[in-house]
Amino acid sequence: MKIGIVCYPTFGGSGVVATELGKALADRGHQVHFVTYNQPARLDLFSENLFYHEVSVSNYPLFDFPPYELALASRLVDVVRHEKLDVLHVHYAIPHASAAFMAKQILLTYGIYIPVVTTLHGTDITLVGKDRTFKPVVTFSINQSDGVTAVSENLRHDTYEFFEIDTDIKVIPNFIDLTRFSLKAKDHFKKAIAPSGEKVLVHTSNFRKVKRTEDVVRIFAEVIKKIPSKLLMVGDGPERSGCEQLCRDLGVADNVRFLGKQDAIEEILSVADLFLMPSQSESFGLAALEAMACKVPVISTNAGGLPELNVDGVTGFLKDVGDVEGMGESAIYILEDEDRLNQFKENALARAKEFDLATILPLYENYYLEVIDKCKDKCKELCTGKAKIA
Repeated sequence: MKIGIVCYPTFGGSGVVATELGKALADRGHQVHFVTYNQPARLDLFSENLFYHEVSVSNYPLFDFPPYELALASRLVDVVRHEKLDVLHVHYAIPHASAAFMAKQILLTYGIYIPVVTTLHGTDITLVGKDRTFKPVVTFSINQSDGVTAVSENLRHDTYEFFEIDTDIKVIPNFIDLTRFSLKAKDHFKKAIAPSGEKVLVHTSNFRKVKRTEDVVRIFAEVIKKIPSKLLMVGDGPERSGCEQLCRDLGVADNVRFLGKQDAIEEILSVADLFLMPSQSESFGLAALEAMACKVPVISTNAGGLPELNVDGVTGFLKDVGDVEGMGESAIYILEDEDRLNQFKENALARAKEFDLATILPLYENYYLEVIDKCKDKCKELCTGKAKIA
């Protein structure tokens, strides 16, 4: 197949999933074309089957804001026509699904019907999508997609609850490339972080309010009262400065390192003992899955799709949003006994294996074929028999 992928080229979950999916599809022999405004953070172009098409947005004095959606739609038309794509897979509803619909309508004038698969990742539904300003566009774009997937049952449920959706949504969970995350811990790195054998706790996020990063610091402040520990805060965003100040206020700053954005997150996770995710909302919890793939148990909230991943009392613990005391107690419970900690680590890895790329990838391949086959009749109807699937 020739597959077009549209995503945000960032370190966020949707961009990471889209990029890793595209790379895996290319490895399986499919031709994959990424269409976005920057090269995706994890995209390795050293493959004969991977292509990147940049979306350039011109700045005109007439516009207060660059018209990215129009530029994206135009670029999609060009790529579909000249690369003869079989299907477009757009990640995140706004503005990718709506831009894909616009491109699809334009392509009909060329006698081409391009099937569009939209994957919903979370905040496009739970935050952005619930904004009344965007709700009609999100609803329309989802309903006009030829196929729709969600990364968790919880997100599927929320989408039907928040929007008037009249199409089927298939759940295909996020995945992990276990070959990438099966690193052996580097002793010299571990000693640099925890020179006296302290336990290492890790949090990774984009430091937005929904991640409740200050709760991470408060949980750590409870843990270090009982267990010598270090905390690694990976990522960056608007809440970072507040977290740094809270570390000083709570007297734990000397035991906390803010590492900023990191590409090789697996190297950091490989030396970790516990992962903290006290988020207000998570559609799936990809960062938690990455931790589990590195044999790191997870303390998380029971919000969104996290209970579908983190098994309470087995791979870690689930607590209510804001229950800092409970999360701290659970963290101490895991860390205070070495045999117990090792069992939780083994359980975490076993659970991560259920989301291995080799298991999830065929679900997408089969879904593409299903959508393409379903669209053959649409193609004949809308193009009066003159078109073919792009």
